Amino acid sequence: MDSLTERYVAMYTQGRTRLTTWLDDVDDDDLSRRLHDDSNTLAWMLQHIGEVELLFAKNIFEHEIDVKAHTIGPNAGKREQFGSAQDLRALLDRSGRELHAAIAAQDDDAWTREVTADFGTLPLQEALARIITHTSYHAGQAHLTLKYGAA
Repeated sequence: MDSLTERYVAMYTQGRTRLTTWLDDVDDDDLSRRLHDDSNTLAWMLQHIGEVELLFAKNIFEHEIDVKAHTIGPNAGKREQFGSAQDLRALLDRSGRELHAAIAAQDDDAWTREVTADFGTLPLQEALARIITHTSYHAGQAHLTLKYGAA
């Protein structure tokens, strides 16, 4: 039987397919797409997903990595450009690998450990649910922006 951690890794991997199945369809001309004038660009959403996954790996799962966030806090400007589509795919590849490694590094006993962040105090297993839903939520927004947004 798979360990609890192995099951959580599989759950994370499956949840992230909401992003990975279409990410290669994005090209540089798509990055400025937005659903309306006040919404975030596709580039911003992809950058945000990667940054939050890296922040979770570091701050929630205690994975030793460097993270610089541009879409959270005082630097959260929505009209910034974040490089090319390839740059964003590289960021998302890195964030996926780092978060996967951070989840896989947990002992089965760690999942009931409480963690505290800006969203409150939760058991680690609930924090995992939070990052899975965060990525899936924004991946859905980003995919709609790719399909229907204006550049």
